[in-house]
Amino acid sequence: MSSSNVPEPDQAPSTELETAPEPGFGWTGYAERINGRFAMVGFMALLLLELITRQDFFTWVGLR
Repeated sequence: MSSSNVPEPDQAPSTELETAPEPGFGWTGYAERINGRFAMVGFMALLLLELITRQDFFTWVGLR
């Protein structure tokens, strides 16, 4: 029986240094993560706008 805070032999901690993600040019994981987060924030803002004004987006913009 092993203690929960003692790692198993096959689960040894990694000795590699982890670096913080840095912005880069092109299709990087960092850029995709940031774009996804901004998309989620924008989608939630759109839902709140529709909830508060009781109009859909196209009516609010003036396309209907």
